[in-house]
Formats: sequence, C-alpha cells, structure tokens
Amino acid sequence: MTNETPKKKWIMNAFAMFAPGHLSPGQWKHPDDRAGNYTDLTYWTDLARILEAGKFHGLFLADVLGIYDVYKGPANSTPALESGSQFPIGDPFLLISAMAAVTKSLSFAITASTSYENPYATARKFSTLDHLTKGRVGWNIVTSYLDSAAKAFGLDEQIPHDERYARAEEYLEVVYKLLEGSWKDDARVQDLQTGKYSIAEKVRAIEHNGKYYKCNATHQLHPSIQRTPFILQAGASTAGKNFATKHSEAMFLPGLDPHKIRKEVDAIREQVVSHGRSADSLKILAGVLVIVDETDEKAQAKYEEYLKYADLEGAATLFGGWTNHDLSKYGEDDDFKFTGSGAIQSMVNTWSATIPGTDGIKWTRRRVLQELAIGGAHPRAIGSPQTVADKLQKFIDEAGIDGFNLSYAVSPGNFEDMIKYLWPELRKRGVFWDDYEKEGISMRESYLGDGKGARLREDHPGVNYRWVD
Repeated sequence: MTNETPKKKWIMNAFAMFAPGHLSPGQWKHPDDRAGNYTDLTYWTDLARILEAGKFHGLFLADVLGIYDVYKGPANSTPALESGSQFPIGDPFLLISAMAAVTKSLSFAITASTSYENPYATARKFSTLDHLTKGRVGWNIVTSYLDSAAKAFGLDEQIPHDERYARAEEYLEVVYKLLEGSWKDDARVQDLQTGKYSIAEKVRAIEHNGKYYKCNATHQLHPSIQRTPFILQAGASTAGKNFATKHSEAMFLPGLDPHKIRKEVDAIREQVVSHGRSADSLKILAGVLVIVDETDEKAQAKYEEYLKYADLEGAATLFGGWTNHDLSKYGEDDDFKFTGSGAIQSMVNTWSATIPGTDGIKWTRRRVLQELAIGGAHPRAIGSPQTVADKLQKFIDEAGIDGFNLSYAVSPGNFEDMIKYLWPELRKRGVFWDDYEKEGISMRESYLGDGKGARLREDHPGVNYRWVD
C-alpha cells in the first residue's frame, strides 16, 4: 500500500467576452466561429450547456467600459470599430439568467467596475443573480482603466490609479455591510399563520458615511446562498495586489514566463497571510490559449488557419488599450527587441526564449502583432493532448498556480476540442475532476474546494460586517 499524496485538481475556467471577439480579433470571420454573433442568446445558452457538460468550473466574462482608442490616436475609435476589437460590447450581467436556466452547476464570473456605479446598486445586482443562479455567481472587481470610459461617465479624465483602489476599498465596505449585515439568515419566514413575510426585527438599515460614499439603506433582498458573491480580481500594481490579497478568493495573473510568475505567486501568498488569511484561501489562475487536436500537426494546422483570419490592426488596437502604447508610432522595420518600452522588449525577449524558431529573428511590428493576434499576450499551448497537458503541467509546477483561464480563437469549437481531446488526458493524469462535487454547487465551493460551504471563509475581511448580536 502506498501513501501517495493525491494530485492537486486544477481549476479550469472558460474565458470569454460579450463582444464579437475577445483576445483574437478577426476570428468572427471564421466560418466555424459563433462568438461573432454575440447578441444571439442561443449562442450563450449553447455555450453554457457545452461548458457544463464538459465540467468546466465556470465561465468568466471579461468586460471593459469605453472603447480602445489609443492606436493611431489620440481618441481614434476607427481601428476598434473596423476590427470589432472588443467593440461593440454588451452588459454581461444580462446574459447570466439565461445561461443559469439551462445549467445546474456551472459558475459565472462577471466583471463589474467600482468606479462608475453606486455600491448599493451593485450589491442588489449580485444578490439577485446569486438567488437566480442558486449561488453560482462571482464578481471580478475592476476599477476601469480607459480614458474613454471616464469621459463616457462625465469625467474629464480618469480618477488617479491609487485613488481608484482607495475608492474600491470603501466601495467593498459598503457592499459587505449590505450583503452581510442587513438581514439575518432567518429573517424571511413566509409565515402563513401570522401572515408575516419577514420578521422586521431581524432586518435593519446599514449606515455608511465615508470619504467617497454615503449609504443609509436596507438591502433590498433577503440573504442568498453565498450572500457575498465569490470575489475575483486581477490587480497587477502595488495597490492592486494589496487590494486583491485582502479581498479576492481567486486572482488572475498575466505573464508568459512561469519562472517570473512564480516570484509573483510566492509574494502574493505571503501578502495574503499578512492580511490574516490562509495562504490557500486565494486561488491563482493564469491565462492561456489552448488549441488542441489529435496530433501536434493537426493542432498546428488549426493555428495556422486562424492566422489567416487574424486582424493585425485589431491586435494593435487591443495592445494600445491594454498598455496605452501606440504601435503606429514605430516604423514597419523597427526591431522591437531593441525599440519601444521596457514592457514590449521584455515580452519580445520572452517570446524569443520560449517560442521555437523565433530566436534570432527580427521582431518587426508585423511580427509582434502576429504573435498577439491569436490569444493576445497570453502564453499558448498548441498540440496533441499529451503535448498540451505537458505544457500546462510545466506551468502549474514552475509557476505554482492553481489552474487556468482558458481563452479561445474560435468558439465554441476550441472549448469542445478541450473537452474531447484534452480532458481525458488530464483525467488520466489525475489533475482534473470527473464531475462537479455535487449538483448545484456554489461558486465558492467549486473553486475553493475546501468543504466549508458557500459563505465567506472566517478569515475573510467581509465577515467583519456580519450582524452579530
């Protein structure tokens, strides 16, 4: 008999956006792509069914307020409009009820900003969806980063970066007070004998008078399964990481080099502990594009086909929005290994070191955009089930992460390929579950996997706002 330690089960999350394309601009032209018809609700309900049948943990919906208008700018919206690069874009909240109605265990993470909506309204939205999904909803907290968004909401310029996070801190305090402290669990009784729907003494208005927000209100819904939605974040700055390690239960890390990511992961887990939380109370996910087929050759052929539909102007548009860096200012023949910002040179150096056949090539603007065109700045895992599983395992081992945000070029086809080809290999290796732990599992239970129920963990700061007699 062996006492072999069970292998860690990976979190596998589908990554999408309520737009014609997410991280692979131009693929809406591909005949197999349905994501381009993003306003067709049947696409979303079909996608939800596919993901649940494949036992994905959840569907994470990225979002952005405003339009990417840095490339060929200033304030030039033409490239985004012509390429369909994350524009047009709809409100992801409105998709969730339909997808929840056709699934039982798939979770849904929704991106929502703390900069442009009142916390009272946000708390109500998430409570509503937590009820309707039976606890399968999460909140990816962002503070927004585009000048175009600030102007759309009536500001002349963005709120300064660190102040956005200071506001977000107070924003969450208001949300916690409403969700955790306004109702007792047993306040809603629906008592047919007395005719009382709720016990008034067990419901109270919360008060908040802070620097940025004021609120005196009773939360409009009785407690949902999770009360507070599962919290996700992707802070990369000093202020963002401090916020994420205090509040988040799952965090997304960008990066191409797993060794560099490992340094971030170790520092993040230390910071989580410094906030009085358990190191494993925060799950860390990395973004990756997976293109898989029966053989390496077939998978590579798919990638080459996708490149034929890629919109390089769209890739430049996305890059400009993400980095505030306009690639049109550089010449066609400039070598980006030696030109441009330190961030660009670092990215190019990583590509040179990790992508076969690129060492020694000239990284022109076109070559850089080709590298960004399918899956953005995320690493790629292309190949047979064995090849892709090896690459993902290497990332898990070297970066010390808990799972992946899996993006697509063509949807739902790329997700179906993962289910058909990759999942059996991962299950054979013991790193992916066979099924949801239980039907109707909450998002918090699904992602944390610690058997401690649907509510915030006791070391989370949100519990400090619970109503205690």
